[in-house]
Amino acid sequence: MAGARTTTSWCSHCGVGLAAPPGSASSVRCAFCHRVTRVEHHRGVGESAITLAAPSPPRPPCSARRELPAGYPRVSGKKRALLVGVSYTGTPHELRGTVNDVKEMRRLLCDKFGFPSGCILELTEKETDPYRVPTRENLLLAMRWLVEGCAAGDSLAFHFSGHAVQKLDSNDDEMDGYNEALCPVDFEQSGKILDDEINETIVKPLGRGVKLHAIVDTCHSGTILDLPYLCRLSRTGYRQWENHCRPSGMAKRPNGGLAISISGCSDDQKSADASGFSESASIGAMTDSFIKAVEAEPGTTYGRLLSAMRARIRDGQGSRRLAGRFGSFVRRMIPSNSVVQEPQLCSSEPFDIYRKPFLL
Repeated sequence: MAGARTTTSWCSHCGVGLAAPPGSASSVRCAFCHRVTRVEHHRGVGESAITLAAPSPPRPPCSARRELPAGYPRVSGKKRALLVGVSYTGTPHELRGTVNDVKEMRRLLCDKFGFPSGCILELTEKETDPYRVPTRENLLLAMRWLVEGCAAGDSLAFHFSGHAVQKLDSNDDEMDGYNEALCPVDFEQSGKILDDEINETIVKPLGRGVKLHAIVDTCHSGTILDLPYLCRLSRTGYRQWENHCRPSGMAKRPNGGLAISISGCSDDQKSADASGFSESASIGAMTDSFIKAVEAEPGTTYGRLLSAMRARIRDGQGSRRLAGRFGSFVRRMIPSNSVVQEPQLCSSEPFDIYRKPFLL
């Protein structure tokens, strides 16, 4: 006999979807804004219905209400990817190379990891489909597409190349007191996407057996997915996991799955492009180092991958300052974190980075 179904309603404060299982309390705390919404349960035939007790709640955000665009890929198989490159064309924030980042990531996913080309969704300003332009609303829709309907054994990839910023934390769940936020192309008009919202959209829905890798090439990107564990490089050069869960904050783990992020720099650092030392066209330094490291050593571990990325970024940025043996000597003597962005690894659960193979 089928059990009672969980019914989704909306937070009466911020509009995010709420799920209340049958027999739950009459109040539900929103995982995003942490406000409480009162609910009433009415038993129907074979299901549990839920009604908001608060009068006239606001309409949920457009990204939560709308169906996914018909032009988005219809996924078949166990792998799918969302690749986003934001150029901010014609603005003071314009970036070069983000479209190249997307093209190179598509090539890597298809050639090295067997991602079907038809299961990859790209958002750039070069797209003619208006739903594939990286606006705030489209980006949230595309994130929903990435995780919707995923099942055990699925491998998901999210790549973002563009700007990110830090904002003061308002709910006391950040170790350093700042939220990190991605900047869509229309961020000045429609707002940024906070790490809390990213976590709620593509991390929390991951069920048991589902794996997500996020490759984020932006400034201030170390903990951009708000994952609880950060792999920190010690003074001895050995990486160790740090628990970044605030005692007062809610756990931001998947619903049984695994989420891993590899980002271009720590939360307090800025990223660079690689146009000055890459043989390819203009491309983000982090994206370039990631692709070259993966291609140089197939089946590498997470630890070796980070070390190879760090070495390539260090040598590339250093070569633009001092060349030859003297430049090499200076780069060895100066602490890397004082001059060069440091790739970061975060995860929803700790693991041995020196033994676990990197696989998408």
